[in-house]
Amino acid sequence: MTIVERIETIRERIEKACIRSGRKPEEVTLMAVSKFHEGGEIKEALAGGITLFGENRVQEAVRKFLPLKEARPGIELHLIGSLQRNKAKSALTVCDAIQSLDRDGLAAVLGSLTLNREPPLPVLLELHTGEESKSGYPDEDSLSRAAELVLSQGGLKLTGLMTMAPYTADGDAVRRSFRKLVHAGDTVRKRFPGLELSCLSMGMTNDFEIAIEEGSTLVRIGTAIFGERS
Repeated sequence: MTIVERIETIRERIEKACIRSGRKPEEVTLMAVSKFHEGGEIKEALAGGITLFGENRVQEAVRKFLPLKEARPGIELHLIGSLQRNKAKSALTVCDAIQSLDRDGLAAVLGSLTLNREPPLPVLLELHTGEESKSGYPDEDSLSRAAELVLSQGGLKLTGLMTMAPYTADGDAVRRSFRKLVHAGDTVRKRFPGLELSCLSMGMTNDFEIAIEEGSTLVRIGTAIFGERS
């Protein structure tokens, strides 16, 4: 199956998951996670209608996407992996959003680097909901404090939350993880009236249909689009 065919299959699965949960397919954005995959495969994904990509590593993102974005306007790139503070400046040269803001120190660094940025840099706060994932804020209180910190930084715009569910065949455990993020989003909105938090980034190749059923607005798909790494 080609990458374009895989994308079509995933879109069909997204639509069915939306129908099951009483949602509209246009409420869910499909991101192609292109880590470890090169330009030819990314161009195939573009041919399949993908314009949003996710990368885990800053150096890889810069190498692959700086020239690609110059040649193909309209491509959007989000950093979804852990970001070291000493690589934040480099990340901002190519990334349109940071989904993995997982600690206050990083928020402060990003705030200082984007002090006069227009428009502000979209960021998502990462909540730790799965035992296998070590990154992310540990609970709703720390998440709310982080939201207050981000809102105090003029060059940052808090647009949503992100999580990684545990990698398990236990669907109930995965569902609980996603429900934690949804509840956290509700809590933060109540504490900061007027904050939209329109993006709930949750769900990957092995669990994106459950994520959609639980309210995801952005699914991050790598293997199901590009196949296993050779």
